[in-house]
Amino acid sequence: MKIMTVDNEKLALEGMTRTILKVLPEAETVSFRDPQEALEYGKKEPVDIAFLDINMQPVNGVELAKQLRSVNQNVNIIFTTGYSEYTGEAMKMHASGYIMKPVTMEKVKREIEDLRYPLSPEKKPKLHAQTFGNFEVFVNEEPVHFAYTKTKELLAYLIDRKGSLCTNGEIMAILWEDDANERHTSYLKNLRHDLANTLESLGCPEALVRRRGMIGIVTSEIDCDYYDFLAGKPGAEMSYGGEYMSQYSWAEYTNGELERLL
Repeated sequence: MKIMTVDNEKLALEGMTRTILKVLPEAETVSFRDPQEALEYGKKEPVDIAFLDINMQPVNGVELAKQLRSVNQNVNIIFTTGYSEYTGEAMKMHASGYIMKPVTMEKVKREIEDLRYPLSPEKKPKLHAQTFGNFEVFVNEEPVHFAYTKTKELLAYLIDRKGSLCTNGEIMAILWEDDANERHTSYLKNLRHDLANTLESLGCPEALVRRRGMIGIVTSEIDCDYYDFLAGKPGAEMSYGGEYMSQYSWAEYTNGELERLL
């Protein structure tokens, strides 16, 4: 959600912005003291809600609202003012709300709960795992890159385990096979941090579950051709061509199970 705040007075603008963020801490806010700068920004970037002081110069809030509406007809306009005589003019704009100063949390909450144009739910980034053929993972159709090559294999194994929590010992035996030893303990710690940090940076932290000495994934947070196949989704069988995570030798067992299910 992107919120614009506009007020000629610096202290009033800062106070209004702080109050809004207390009510909507996840919102992205952009603040302007110059109405013309606010308009130029509104022409380039979509804004969900605009809190506009009415008594501004050289362009008052009502005129700014009209111009913002001309480029974004679904922007929610909430006027703020210390002068009640502007009420009639503001209401002709079919504004989403009207706040008499001071701007308080209670007033902001009341107006946010009754917006004229409902906010579209923000699409949360979701992991997409391709397991048939070589294993690849994407977010918003962009390939995910990790600091360590083995991090990708760690994620592949967790997906293969379908949400089961895997112990550090189990993971080391898979990733390093017969070469697993104590020196890999610190390496695995780095892989776990890399995986967690990467998913968080991509907006997908909920896809990972970490416990002391254990780690797993949340299957509902991942779109996966393997999961679709197991669920019997239409077309899922057609996407399987006899190969499953083919770059990893440990995936051969699951590939055999898939062949038997056909």
